[in-house]
Amino acid sequence: MITFPPHAPRQSPAGPPDGLPAPGRFAHLHPDDGACLMESAALLAGGGFTDSPAGTHPALAALARVVNDSVGDATRHALWPLAAELADARPVDRAYAPLLVGTVVDAARVLRRPSRRLAWHDRACRRRGERLAHARAGGLPGRVADLLWWRGPGRRYLEHALRVLCAAPDADQRLAALLRKAVAEARDDTGRGGAGRDGAVGDGRVPAGEGRCNR
Repeated sequence: MITFPPHAPRQSPAGPPDGLPAPGRFAHLHPDDGACLMESAALLAGGGFTDSPAGTHPALAALARVVNDSVGDATRHALWPLAAELADARPVDRAYAPLLVGTVVDAARVLRRPSRRLAWHDRACRRRGERLAHARAGGLPGRVADLLWWRGPGRRYLEHALRVLCAAPDADQRLAALLRKAVAEARDDTGRGGAGRDGAVGDGRVPAGEGRCNR
């Protein structure tokens, strides 16, 4: 197991401090080959070298992986400081995942307002978020239901919205802004003990075969 000390200082957009892996696309076998944003978060958290660290909500980690793999080198380096914040960004509210996916769908609808598919996805996310806003956290039935939603429609909605965003001429700026906002909100929710903006979140891990939208 390869680990690095946690709480690394926040750096400039030039990239990580000396001794930490250089930002790169996709997953890596070893830090010597570089690290994606989520692998960097795992190292900063003092855990193993993985792109699915325990301290990051699976839906947020999925968003971060696609953004990391889809933006250009300069934007990827500028996003590196988010790794330290992603290392501890796991709201426990059950409504968090549908609300995060709904936020990404909203961003895609700005580009494709007439899209009925995106509109339907947006309504589905909002309805689920509202339904879970006051749901009790924990419990096996709830965890199973949230896992099934995330591995099924939730993941599909997120992938479709990200494909739309990746096709935009200014995709790097849109994706970077979206990820920064998502990380800030997740950190706020985590700091409040998991009390999400409107509700709570699923506990399922993102499937290894999640879609990419690399340009």
